[in-house]
Amino acid sequence: MTDATISNADAPLLAADGTPLKEKLALTTRRMKMRAFLLTVPLVLFLILSFVLPIGQMLYRSFHNPAGSNVMPNFAKAIKGWDAEQGTPGDDIIKIFVTDMAAARKNREVGKTIGNLATRVNYEIPGSRSLFTKTARRAGKITEGPYFDALVKIDKRWDNPNLWRTLQRVTEDYTLSFYLAATDRKYDETGSIVLADELYRIYLPILWKTIWMSALITALCFIIAYPVSYLLSTLPLRTSNLLMILVLLPFWTSLLVRTSAWIAMLQKSGIINNVLVYLQIIADESRIQMIYNITGTVIAMVHILLPFMILPLYSVMKTIPPSFMRAARSMGASNTYAFTKVYFPQTIPGIAAGTLLVFILAIGYYITPALVGGSDGLLISNLIADHIKKTLNWSLGAALGTILLVVVMVFYWIYNKLVGVDNLKFG
Repeated sequence: MTDATISNADAPLLAADGTPLKEKLALTTRRMKMRAFLLTVPLVLFLILSFVLPIGQMLYRSFHNPAGSNVMPNFAKAIKGWDAEQGTPGDDIIKIFVTDMAAARKNREVGKTIGNLATRVNYEIPGSRSLFTKTARRAGKITEGPYFDALVKIDKRWDNPNLWRTLQRVTEDYTLSFYLAATDRKYDETGSIVLADELYRIYLPILWKTIWMSALITALCFIIAYPVSYLLSTLPLRTSNLLMILVLLPFWTSLLVRTSAWIAMLQKSGIINNVLVYLQIIADESRIQMIYNITGTVIAMVHILLPFMILPLYSVMKTIPPSFMRAARSMGASNTYAFTKVYFPQTIPGIAAGTLLVFILAIGYYITPALVGGSDGLLISNLIADHIKKTLNWSLGAALGTILLVVVMVFYWIYNKLVGVDNLKFG
């Protein structure tokens, strides 16, 4: 009897279908994990196609530019082993250069014409595009050496060691030249990295301006949104819902329409200036320039981004019981003391969420600065778009975009250290 009891105790537990319960549990767990994975596949694919791949392509293009090697593949291999200290390459390398240039002159494949190489060199040495187009037209007539003398006869600029050092760099598929340009630096005639000429130092000043303008916009949004959110959270539900509709109303209006409205209001002959003149606050000849500058950009962006600060603050304030303030006042605390010691600390998660959201949106904003900023109120995002759409210098645009991404990630890391991402509350 005892042996039978022991034998039954050692036997594995079975499910209804006779399968060991342990195996049945493991099978069920695998099925649940597989079902959960299949449900997330569409989201994962969407994130990969719309987020990971574009950012990865941008990062790759910022240091990969095969324009030189595509146009002159043989010369790219030959110049790779050339010692730049020699001054100018030997006639054997020049011969390959002339042959490749003559072939590129006849090539009509996309990305392999002499114009692509001329554009790439022109990024490094402004004004050199005409040199390549001029030489390409005559390269086919150079049939015998000395080839270097023949090039110099076409244009004396070929007798410049810096030009050949530049060609050696631009025929490499991978380069940091675009990151140097994005940080207002360049290679000098000896190949050392130096600051660009003062005329071309534009990217770092605009990047710093973008950062402080984004911080200013975030601060103004917080100053305006905090009392509005407090009012919404303390008013009766019927009234607060009506006011919340007014807060959300901009989301139901086109961004282009809202920005255009600010153009009509802020210009010298606009509504605001007309009211100030009518009230005799300013003279008619002293109308304020509030558009196509930093002022217009800040005003328009604060209006557009304000709801992104109000909503997180309101969602946190709504959960704070009013009895906390009453209890503090009943124990002798003044209104100011009760607010700073009891109420305000409980709104920090909403403040953190709102400021982070507004700052990240502001630092990458494009449409509003492009319409109301003019040349003075442009942000770094406008320069990135300009290189992508107009100058077609995609590698420089990608390098600027990568730097902006790194700046945002650094600010996010600092924010996480100071506030903690776990403390954020968006709703």
